[in-house]
Amino acid sequence: MDIAQLSQLPFTYPEIGATAGELPAGYHHLHESQQIGTGRARFEEATASLMRFGIQRGIGLPVQTSAPDVAEGVNVATHLWPFWALCRVVCVIDEPNRRGFAYGTLQGHPETGEEAFTVRFDPSNDIVSVEITAFSKPSFWWIRVGNLVARQLQRLVTRRYLRAL
Repeated sequence: MDIAQLSQLPFTYPEIGATAGELPAGYHHLHESQQIGTGRARFEEATASLMRFGIQRGIGLPVQTSAPDVAEGVNVATHLWPFWALCRVVCVIDEPNRRGFAYGTLQGHPETGEEAFTVRFDPSNDIVSVEITAFSKPSFWWIRVGNLVARQLQRLVTRRYLRAL
């Protein structure tokens, strides 16, 4: 995979940035969260990993990025045999108690949509949690035929993401 060539690929959906608000109709919606520890130090550790694509690398799949750190416009290619999942970072969240990013699918990705990864720190109870929000639908007719398998794969990858941090 030539990661430099991804900058030429268009997004596969018009609702860029929609994981920041109400998820658009016509897609499968996903929202999962899990507590990953407590304390400000845990929050800082988890966000440092997340912002270097640690959640993607943590599930054991080959990941290529056009830059080592998350930033708007960075391209990401994850090898999900037999596919390459091609994405671009569409937004970065950098708040005192909430950090993360969202990326959207590029032409050639087996799905169409967007996925956001956020780590939150709740100072009222010291809990650190990771959240994944996504909207997606199959990109190709042959994936639509195997939609049940595609949804199962998405759930499996999401559970692994939650454990990765």
